[in-house]
Amino acid sequence: MADPNFNIKQPESCLTCTNRHEDWFCNLAPQALAEFEALGMHMMVPPGGTLFFEGQSAHSVYVLCHGHAKLMTSSREGKTLLVRITKPGDVLGLSAAISGTPYEITAQALDPVQVKSFQRQDFLRFLERHIEGSMHATRMMNREYRNALSDATRLALSSSIPGRVARLFLEMATGQEANGQRFTMSLTHEDLATMLGTTRESVTRALNEMKRKGMIAIKGTSITLLRKDALEVLL
Repeated sequence: MADPNFNIKQPESCLTCTNRHEDWFCNLAPQALAEFEALGMHMMVPPGGTLFFEGQSAHSVYVLCHGHAKLMTSSREGKTLLVRITKPGDVLGLSAAISGTPYEITAQALDPVQVKSFQRQDFLRFLERHIEGSMHATRMMNREYRNALSDATRLALSSSIPGRVARLFLEMATGQEANGQRFTMSLTHEDLATMLGTTRESVTRALNEMKRKGMIAIKGTSITLLRKDALEVLL
């Protein structure tokens, strides 16, 4: 059954898109952008919809246009770890497509998502034909490495749960607004717990304590960092 809260809209053409940022993969010169538009297919994915599963053959590459997706991995015992949240401009499934290996993670839409989907071979041939595209792909792979390092640092170096929450919030706020104080987060306390390697109850206690001390303010999915200096002390 269709999600009644999913607002279906007409996918936007890459050629007329005004949302591209300098660090997005699709920020291409006109000729490359025209081929980029012709090769791929726009898709709308409702919240909870899955783009691909961990262990599945990497048949496609997805460029995220609007919305956010959560990347998850599971153990043989069925324990799930929320690795990170992707943002518009990210390329999903890139490392698996380039290496020819199965997807390492599961990608699931967190809110209404628009992606541009490419068949793996079409995308790889595009990179071969356009040096600019290859450079952008290299930059995206480097970003994946830095994200993985940041994830490991968050878990390994923050001894307390409030410290892990503070580090995550400071990372999520960076670049979302000019002042770096406010960001949107559609994660549940359970999602945060799996992302931080702890329990939902511990996350709830940490958030309540941060609000009580005036470090953060939460209104719906909007989180405002009121005292970044106090959050940094927790790291």
